[in-house]
Amino acid sequence: MKKENQLEKQTPAPAAPEKGKKSGKAKAETVKKAAAKAPAVKAAAAEPAAAQPAALQKPETQAMRETAAGAGERKAGKGGKGLKILFAASEGLPFIASGGLGDVAGSLPKALCGEKQDCRVVLPLYGDIKPEMRAKMRFICDFTVELAWRRQYCGVFEAAADGVTYYFIDNEYYFRRGGLYGFFDDGERFAFFSKAIVDMLRYIDFKPDILHCNDWQTALVPVYLNCYYRGYELYRDIRTVFTIHNIQYQGQYSPDIIGDVLGLPQGYVEYEDCCNLMKGAIVQSDIVSTVSPTYAHEILDEWYAHGMDRLLRENNWKLRGILNGIDTVGYDPAVDKSLYKNYSAANPQDKAINKQNLQRDMGLCQSGDIMVIGVVSRLVSHKGLDLIKYIFPKIIEEGMAVVILGSGDYIYENFFQEMASIYPDKVAVRLGFIPDLARKIYAGADVLLMPSKSEPCGLAQMVACRYGTIPVVRKTGGLADSIIDLGDPGGCGYTFQSYNAHDMFGAIKRAQGLYYNKPAWESAVKHAMEMDFSWSKSAAAYIQMYEELAARR
Repeated sequence: MKKENQLEKQTPAPAAPEKGKKSGKAKAETVKKAAAKAPAVKAAAAEPAAAQPAALQKPETQAMRETAAGAGERKAGKGGKGLKILFAASEGLPFIASGGLGDVAGSLPKALCGEKQDCRVVLPLYGDIKPEMRAKMRFICDFTVELAWRRQYCGVFEAAADGVTYYFIDNEYYFRRGGLYGFFDDGERFAFFSKAIVDMLRYIDFKPDILHCNDWQTALVPVYLNCYYRGYELYRDIRTVFTIHNIQYQGQYSPDIIGDVLGLPQGYVEYEDCCNLMKGAIVQSDIVSTVSPTYAHEILDEWYAHGMDRLLRENNWKLRGILNGIDTVGYDPAVDKSLYKNYSAANPQDKAINKQNLQRDMGLCQSGDIMVIGVVSRLVSHKGLDLIKYIFPKIIEEGMAVVILGSGDYIYENFFQEMASIYPDKVAVRLGFIPDLARKIYAGADVLLMPSKSEPCGLAQMVACRYGTIPVVRKTGGLADSIIDLGDPGGCGYTFQSYNAHDMFGAIKRAQGLYYNKPAWESAVKHAMEMDFSWSKSAAAYIQMYEELAARR
């Protein structure tokens, strides 16, 4: 790539931070003057706001050469071309995943590409990515990322999977570790990742119309973009979406890291006497979305918002909620290799074979007369496990069996293991994250229990329906948006409203009553399997949101 061309030299006017806050010296200085004031490397950053993005000498790329008219043609409806979307996430299938975000990052971009949008994904190049997946990657380029006083190497790799282009940000110091999260310097690691994403656009032949960021790990992308890059032609028209997958995890750190680590002026990430990365994204993004309409409404309430309700109410005008879907190809009981026997809505009777084998392998009493309840969950309080714990003996007394898979808080792990020792033929527990066993439970259980205190979206209830297992859920977040009670037209599960153990038990008993009415139960199972939880409807809603946002330019 040629090195002689430069980005258009214009003053990057920082986006105004929260009212009453100062944006630092960078607000009044040009990039050139600010860079001149800051030494190349120093042990501590006394004036972090002055350190602007790396050197203005940048390679010429196709993205730089695009004209404003060309950018306009990329909008949906212009010349039949879709939008260009860069989906930034800290994990994503099929390369690396630890939870629901990985599923979304693996499914939504694929669905968007299927709708003729050019959606690409950027992820960290973790050391835990399997060698066979790393073998698919090719090196594109490397450059230096300026993070406060640091000058860090960044490599960019590229790979394709399921028709989607993936970019990988490489820095072995930050990402070649065992595990994805939970390190003492996670704030610095993902600040680097966020800054590298913005810098990367100067080196690759892809200029997105929309930068779609997800959770706190990419929350600094819109912050850096607005603070340091908006004045350049390359970045001027890029619009940003920030999706909250779980508001409990906000990226909260000591305010001490704001200058020395993040390299930001005052006013962008301060919130409630701490550094809060999610706060920066909420204020600086063009749209803030959540993964279900009900959750978008709930997080305006302090009971759900984990301290962010005031900020969200101030920014309510940009808040949206779009329900997630599931990968109906990856989750298909007709071809799923993890199952004891494949089945479909056309031959749901073979589901019984999966139940028999699950009961056998988990050491449970093998009887078709016993309703088996499955729990596939992180074993933490907000999943409603205290309700299950409170009423558990009654569940067993009523002649039901329970299979639990998950890990989490010791109090719940210990309780369920104790129940398994007391009722060995009625209760089975496996601690950990075992995807193969999870699928066997989805196929072999009769009911999936999800009594969550809060649930931004939830995928398990949709997967359960796909496998003909009737969900029993509390009406919150995505559970309320996806599961219709069987007492109502079009119902596919059982719901309860109050966060109350007896209300939950009432929903379980209603499910058991239907279970003993075999014709009605079989009809409910078939209907649940025919529910459409694919990404097609969700992708259409995202495209509409992207088009509205792109039209603001």
